[in-house]
Amino acid sequence: MTPDSRTIKDLLSYRIHQLANALSRGAALRYRRDFDVSLMEWRTIALLGDFAPMTLKQLARQSGLDKGLASRVVSGLVERDLVRRGAGLADARELALSLTPAGRKVFTGLMQAAKSRDDAFHEALTPEELAVLDKAITKLVQAALLQVKAEEEKE
Repeated sequence: MTPDSRTIKDLLSYRIHQLANALSRGAALRYRRDFDVSLMEWRTIALLGDFAPMTLKQLARQSGLDKGLASRVVSGLVERDLVRRGAGLADARELALSLTPAGRKVFTGLMQAAKSRDDAFHEALTPEELAVLDKAITKLVQAALLQVKAEEEKE
């Protein structure tokens, strides 16, 4: 195959996107079935479980959600008594988000399920393949961030 004969299905970014979608679909099905949470809710609960208190801005940045969507996800979790809003530590005008006791319980179960899924993915690869994959992901993230920066500079 020559570089000019590639289709979208041959592009590395497309293949990684396909992998990410497959990983997400499996996770979404399990987390919805076992914990009644969406992937965006799972991401929010996991981040707050490990890094609370967080502001909405921090949460949005870390989860890859825009601030409006992150706000809607948090509001739904607050209504379900999984997340609480409190006064900010550095700025009282900014809310600090954390898990409630019920949210902490869901977090514990979600993390056990996530680690179980992660173990299964690790078992699909040899230790050498895992090391190569880790190094490749690190390099690809760096290259992608450089491309983002270059594109932002063009705006």
